[in-house]
Amino acid sequence: MPLGMFVYTLVYGGMTVLAGVLAYKQVQLWPTDLAVESGIFPFLLLVVISSTLSQLYGREAAKRIVWWGFLPLGLAALLMQLVLTLPASSEMIAFRPDDLAAFERVNQSTWRVWMAGPASYITSLLLNIWIFDRLRGSGDGDSTIGLMIRGAIASALSQAIDSVIFITLAFYGEFAIANLMIGQVIAKVVLSLVLVPFLITFGVRAARWLDARPVR
Repeated sequence: MPLGMFVYTLVYGGMTVLAGVLAYKQVQLWPTDLAVESGIFPFLLLVVISSTLSQLYGREAAKRIVWWGFLPLGLAALLMQLVLTLPASSEMIAFRPDDLAAFERVNQSTWRVWMAGPASYITSLLLNIWIFDRLRGSGDGDSTIGLMIRGAIASALSQAIDSVIFITLAFYGEFAIANLMIGQVIAKVVLSLVLVPFLITFGVRAARWLDARPVR
């Protein structure tokens, strides 16, 4: 396995887990009343990594990484349920009851987040890889500008779809989701157009640098 793919695969697995954990908190988009769930930040890296892998190692290799991303996500969910099921220590019950209650209240409430995550994850990331690969064509898709444009378009479209799926499945019926939905779509599209092109360009160069390193 090329070193670049190895390193990016490790980071990818960590980001799949972190995205589910951070998704519970909604961050306000100042100065508006719109909000965004914090899982978009690690998810942006998932998009960048999957596009980078597709660019350097091919569409099928990127798709395999996406499918295998279910493994750390599933293990994290199972371990969380195990920890919630196991009894807390007597010391924690006696001296840190507020911390215990907060931990259990937050993580017991995230089951819908853990369920919504895989559905939006697999749909949006496979869509991102497909769009990114289709836009490559036979022209200048491999140039720096072409790479940035492809990355921006693929990320913006796939992440807009991700927002609709994830927020509907995770939060519908718990509170009014209109502001969160609008804020999420706007934030992801803007970040995709402004930030993702540069991150993908950096990601491709970093992977090529890693691949050129001698194996030890």
